[in-house]
Amino acid sequence: MYKKGIIILLLISIFLPSIKVRADESLLQNAKSGLLMEVSTGKIIYEKNIHEKTSVASMTKMMGMVLIMEALEDGKIKLEDMVVVSRNASGMGGSQIWLEEGEKISVLDLIKGIMMASANDGIVAMAEYIGGTETNFVKMMNEKAKSLGLKDTNFVNPTGLDEKDHYSTAYDMALIAKELISHEEILKYTSIYEDYLRKGTDRQFWLVNTNKLIKTYQGADGLKTGYTDAAMYCMAVTAKRNDMRLLAITLGEKEGKVRNKETSELLDYGFNLYKVETIKKKGEELGTISIDKADIPKIKIIANQDVTVLKNKNDKKEEYKSNVILNTLKLPIKKGDMIGKLVVKDSLGNMIDEVNITVANDITKDNYFNIFFKILKGVIIGNLF
Repeated sequence: MYKKGIIILLLISIFLPSIKVRADESLLQNAKSGLLMEVSTGKIIYEKNIHEKTSVASMTKMMGMVLIMEALEDGKIKLEDMVVVSRNASGMGGSQIWLEEGEKISVLDLIKGIMMASANDGIVAMAEYIGGTETNFVKMMNEKAKSLGLKDTNFVNPTGLDEKDHYSTAYDMALIAKELISHEEILKYTSIYEDYLRKGTDRQFWLVNTNKLIKTYQGADGLKTGYTDAAMYCMAVTAKRNDMRLLAITLGEKEGKVRNKETSELLDYGFNLYKVETIKKKGEELGTISIDKADIPKIKIIANQDVTVLKNKNDKKEEYKSNVILNTLKLPIKKGDMIGKLVVKDSLGNMIDEVNITVANDITKDNYFNIFFKILKGVIIGNLF
């Protein structure tokens, strides 16, 4: 029995690890590079050649869309704005929505054209509308890349058409996609499978999303596909199930069907093995503080974003410790202003997450009458007792 037990243990130790290795190695077999990321934590679940520089085709447009979404949120442009198409924009080859020189088309229609049909003419029209010129917009794209900490990315055009010194990596593409997803409105457009541009006109144009996974993969709602001779078939796909959002990047596939299949398998791998545990929710009260001369005596502090941890589904439930670290505070303070950080650690003291904290309501200085009344009240009560 003793020898038999040793043999069984040896067999387990030999075969179980090999099963795990085979499962991992079966992913992205045909891709040049790629990765799988859980979005809320930014943790990479799976990776292959993620820092290898390569052409990324129309996935380039994700960076342009980051700038477009920022311009919308800052009020610099509006969805209903009408963009006048230039000769330069109308002359773009490759994927297009057949814009004509001098045509007026809404920002909303251009966004749909860019994200659903990968319109080169559409992204150039928006580049000129926001940046003044296509060249200046590309400069803005590269500046944004640097601000995101991307070290292996350089853009020469906003379309992703093959040009010398236009490159990125799976890792950098994931960071760009993660930034784009943070502008949640974008998912309204990337999740549409088919739609029309110029509705109700004699130039109505039917759009079908180039990302077929939003129709075939449960929870998929974006994000961007790409193809050129140099880049081959590429895609960034995001999907959400059970409060966990995954992001898959697949680069350098020889066939579109293989790209779709391997990206789906990558997402399956993440959803089957992992889960996200929410420790603190965005807006959850973390306690109260007092600030001298504030108009509210007890000020509620809240988390600016969810605090989450990525866990294997087989992991045991764990207790976490959180600590609030406040900055030096000066009135007034608006809701949304960063007033400190919430630091969350596991039971062993390892850092899990660190998020900004803010106040639940706007806080201003109390008026002089109220301050005087509070002081007087304190003096009277002190004399009585």
